[in-house]
Amino acid sequence: MHDLFEGQSGERLDLDQYWADFEKRFWRTGPPGFWKLERQQTFKEPGDEGWEAFAQGRWDDSMRVLQARRSEFGDYYRRVADSGFATRRVRVVEEPLTPYLQWELRVLALRHEFGGLTRVVGPTAVEPAEVNGPVPELYTLGAEVMYEAIYNAEGVLEAAHRWLDPALIGRCQAYIAGLYNSGEPLDDYFARAVAALEPPSGE
Repeated sequence: MHDLFEGQSGERLDLDQYWADFEKRFWRTGPPGFWKLERQQTFKEPGDEGWEAFAQGRWDDSMRVLQARRSEFGDYYRRVADSGFATRRVRVVEEPLTPYLQWELRVLALRHEFGGLTRVVGPTAVEPAEVNGPVPELYTLGAEVMYEAIYNAEGVLEAAHRWLDPALIGRCQAYIAGLYNSGEPLDDYFARAVAALEPPSGE
């Protein structure tokens, strides 16, 4: 996957720069929409109420927080649709699931229900691209911009790289789309492999 960058490292943005840039660009995303590739098996999301409850071992509280977001997700994905684009995500999942993934897949399942479409692939799907390390956490907004999320050693988002080269964006987007097309719809995977699992005790 890294060879698709053709040696380009992207422009590094600190968190404030990244969030401002992303928010400015996201709602004008055009064809072919928003595409995301998520590879790491665990993250930390300090400041997210649901994640905080999960990390503290309060699974039921975390699920209550998630269910309370149904109207928020409904409004969000209606706005996405009204803005003329769709969001699609590829989630690489290794089994047995990490505690974080047990939690995150429930969040993604709710997003999927409202239109934040996700498909699941196993690690073998990305293995050919991982000769030099894991594929990056990438997302593209139309043909205009691509970001790589940069996490610290603890799994907390600390910065992002940004690319504006349409050819590079197109190649990476095509890679993500290929994984998506070969993946299993999240609702099917969830019913088969996640729904019956016992809650984890925490991160």
